[in-house]
Amino acid sequence: MTDKAIEAKALGKDFNGARAVKDLNLQVKHGEIYGLVGPDGAGKTTTMRLLSTVISPTSGAAQVLGMDIIKESEKIKERIGYMPQQFSLYGDLTVEENLNFYADLYKMPKPEREKKKIELYEFSKLEPFKSRLAQNLSGGMKKKLALACTLIHTPELLFLDEPTTGVDPLSRRELWRILYSLVPKITIFVSTPYMDEAERCNEVGLMYNGSILLSSDPVSIKAQLKGRILNVKCNKIRDARDLLKKLAEVKKVELFGDRLHVEVLDIHTGSLVITSKLKEAGIEVIDIRETVPNLEDVFVSLMTKS
Repeated sequence: MTDKAIEAKALGKDFNGARAVKDLNLQVKHGEIYGLVGPDGAGKTTTMRLLSTVISPTSGAAQVLGMDIIKESEKIKERIGYMPQQFSLYGDLTVEENLNFYADLYKMPKPEREKKKIELYEFSKLEPFKSRLAQNLSGGMKKKLALACTLIHTPELLFLDEPTTGVDPLSRRELWRILYSLVPKITIFVSTPYMDEAERCNEVGLMYNGSILLSSDPVSIKAQLKGRILNVKCNKIRDARDLLKKLAEVKKVELFGDRLHVEVLDIHTGSLVITSKLKEAGIEVIDIRETVPNLEDVFVSLMTKS
């Protein structure tokens, strides 16, 4: 058995002549959480649909759980779980009925099914709501039910396409608690637009315009940023951003909430020049200090270069 749950080589997909995924090379280890991060339209969903054998590639090859995604697609489907962004829960069925329906799809024997449902209720905390119609659940509970349905047949590999999009922060944290409880027994391949969620993954792929720009663990990715980051708080923040972009000492500047992240080569010189130029322009500098680069800093830098 290979030590890789997923291995893709030069994988590509075209739609009407447009290249959605470009020569994708990817490796995912067993028992880990791999996060695919990128903006809308980056190719995350297409990548997930290729690897879960929902669609066939235009070029390249991939193996999932040691099986070829083209020649052994049906065998792969029996051993994976796939939760798309819009998971098809049946709103006019109860929580219990939805679980039973998906158990029927996988032809699960009744004793095994009942045992699995007890386990799923325990980690999802859905048992008190098992008689409630799915359409009457909150957004977070619908996501947990969708995840439980995906897990009913005990897959070895789980594909989750932006599972926390559209749910409140508390539900996001709860869903990630559940995901952590599944590894290392289950390998998880998850896509997300949220950089803070990417920090929770063992490995991260930064995807943009159909290509993975960089794939590694979060610490190694952040080490890729050659410059240093200054966290600048000031008034007239958009005017400040436009001014700083023109300075030779500044490599890159991005808005982060009510602050600016400014990439410079030298912290001391950069800090002095930035403070001086902003004051000359009548912009008050409230605070300026070095900060640790985050994944978003690296991603923005890579996208700019790309």
